[in-house]
Amino acid sequence: MHRLQPLANGLHTDHPVPGLPFVDDGHISVDDPTAVEAIGRHEEGGTWGRWDRISESKGSWIAFTTDPIRQDLAWVVRHHPEHGRTVLLVRDQDASPWHSSWWGPQLLFRQGGYWWDGTTWYRPDQVWDAAGERFYRRPVKAATTITAADLLDDNAHPDGGRLLKIANFDLETPPPDPWNDHLALWAARRPADARPLSQCVVRLSAPELAADQLIGVPEMAKIGNIAASTLRAYIARNQRDVPPPQATINGRNLWARPVAEDWAEERDRSPESAAAKLNSGDGDFSIGLSELRQRLSRRFFGALWERPDRRKRWALRFRTENAVHEIADELALTVAADTGDIIDTHDLAATVRHAFLDEFAYGKHLDEATGDTGPTTFYGITTPVAHMLDWLIRHHPVTAHHLISEIIGDAERRMDIPREVSAESIRTALGLDSKLPRQVRLDFLERALPPTSR
Repeated sequence: MHRLQPLANGLHTDHPVPGLPFVDDGHISVDDPTAVEAIGRHEEGGTWGRWDRISESKGSWIAFTTDPIRQDLAWVVRHHPEHGRTVLLVRDQDASPWHSSWWGPQLLFRQGGYWWDGTTWYRPDQVWDAAGERFYRRPVKAATTITAADLLDDNAHPDGGRLLKIANFDLETPPPDPWNDHLALWAARRPADARPLSQCVVRLSAPELAADQLIGVPEMAKIGNIAASTLRAYIARNQRDVPPPQATINGRNLWARPVAEDWAEERDRSPESAAAKLNSGDGDFSIGLSELRQRLSRRFFGALWERPDRRKRWALRFRTENAVHEIADELALTVAADTGDIIDTHDLAATVRHAFLDEFAYGKHLDEATGDTGPTTFYGITTPVAHMLDWLIRHHPVTAHHLISEIIGDAERRMDIPREVSAESIRTALGLDSKLPRQVRLDFLERALPPTSR
């Protein structure tokens, strides 16, 4: 999301983006989210608008709409009750992604994805926190917030600035220069009760963003442990989530070193990178699959060659279809009779037991959270957990029989769940997700579940 780049500032923004021109947004009610949404919603279609509240702080909201005059463009608005409003003009296809990128504490995005939450500046979101289901937030060291008051001086003249109209806005127009004149015009046109210029954030300054600290493609490729040509290919094809540059000078993309290091860290933390650490060197097999392959290879070789009565079957006159079927059946039996060599059934049973108890605990928690005080007949079991119990029943019914008793007993002793409830939970889960024939399943459960009261 943070890759998206705005095209221009709206006139009524409190936080102008440096370098971008100002466009008149007077025909958009940027202070009313429902009005913003309504502009883009029409029965004819072709345009869209939406607004949502943001839970990060009371009174925060985001909204966007297709521009009613230029339907190739859209306005996106982020409002915060304390820190003000940002209004950006973007391509219409980017409006919804921008809307999503602001769904959180992010108030401003600057310099290739650096963002501000009203207090702290953070580097672009890159390193994914899978457990927390969000990106890790990496604060910028020694960051300084630059405001409009800091930039407006005696050299900024509003007469040199220009306010563009949406109807004739050219997407290919180069950034205005000098931009401070345009900033001065924006400041001069603001109402008397507008936010003080000292609270209108323009950008940040930090040691890592100093011109002499930025790095180019060769240095970034080295940090990522790839060739520079590979990185250029990634950029050209928009692959591998290469972060946008922090600056472009004379056509040369430049990044902050910490941004490059975060990108390299995320690449190294990816599931594919983690799996590569377990590569056995035996083709693309992981260590475990390679070990299994070697065990089966030795077992099959013994079955096919080391026994003289079978070795003779390799003679051409014995190589019939029935003979090959017989050998295939014997090899299949060799594996099926010892699945414990692939996965330890007792370890799996213990894992399934804990999974069921966790499902029960979650079910009880939901009852308490919703105020459901009535008698519970069963707890829902997620499909993957039910599948694993079903697998054990089909492959190792004796182990599964013991396991079911342990689940019911633990639930009764540890969580005061009546055994009837646990039994019905298991019965319902398998009724929904078992691969066993119905009558076979019922016959097994009749013997594995506790007997009903008489």
